[in-house]
Amino acid sequence: QVQLVESGGGLVQAGGSLRLSCAASGFIFSTTNMGWYRQAPGKQRELVATITSGGSTNYADSVKGRFTISRDNAKNSVYLQMNSLKPEDTAVYYCRKEWSIYWGQGTQVTVSS
Repeated sequence: QVQLVESGGGLVQAGGSLRLSCAASGFIFSTTNMGWYRQAPGKQRELVATITSGGSTNYADSVKGRFTISRDNAKNSVYLQMNSLKPEDTAVYYCRKEWSIYWGQGTQVTVSS
């Protein structure tokens, strides 16, 4: 069965960095587009970044230049490097198998001012 397991969240001060990881299993990862999304309290879930099977990336305007999505097909994993974090980046971050119903359980990122 499809499984997506996120890790790497935590508490960080504004201006700091975190690297999120998502370990995938149960499907052919190398041919699958993947995405990172986030949901802040009281807000709808929103797209953060996506990466195609070929490595093309797309970012929300709010994170361009600060966040980098990448993948390692040998490890069936997708990553989100987050730099210059801001308090408004505080949210639960989710990994998604694009164009499917499959989401990870989420990992909390809290940025203090």
